[in-house]
Amino acid sequence: MSDQKERMLRGELYQDNDPVLVAERRRCQELLDGFNATKSGDDTLRQEILAQLLGEIGERSWIMPRFQCDYGYLIRMGSNSFLNYDAILMDCAPITIGDDVSIGPRAQLLTALHPMEDHEARRQRWETAAPITIGDNVWMGGGVIVCPGVTIGSNTVVGAGSVITRDLPEKVFAAGNPCRVIKSLGA
Repeated sequence: MSDQKERMLRGELYQDNDPVLVAERRRCQELLDGFNATKSGDDTLRQEILAQLLGEIGERSWIMPRFQCDYGYLIRMGSNSFLNYDAILMDCAPITIGDDVSIGPRAQLLTALHPMEDHEARRQRWETAAPITIGDNVWMGGGVIVCPGVTIGSNTVVGAGSVITRDLPEKVFAAGNPCRVIKSLGA
């Protein structure tokens, strides 16, 4: 394992032009090319590719093409969960999706961060990442963007087009840009 990959996995500043990371992203893209080219109804092949690509995918979970991610192995998806068309998961840090989760089309789960104060570090392509965790039985509408380091509590519903910049508690409806809690949901 390279020093830059170790730094990435620890959540430290790293450079993504490291040959090991480049090779891993290339392997991921090759698997995604195959997945995204599958024909309608070729569910068996899609599941076989996802099993090779992802760190974990639970029973009865599925992802619709077109799907994009950076590495794949940092994504864990529980049972009976669904990721709709055109999802982008930038998995430079772990992305954990619980059981019974439904995520609408064109969702973006983005773990990557770049130095805000240090413009020279940005020029040198340094970056870091923070994990995203989505609890069980979450429903997120289409076009939702989840920012780095966010946790969404179980049984929460997120309105379409929301930009989630902070953690959301369990059992709430939240929406907006930036996303905020609108109301609590029943027991």
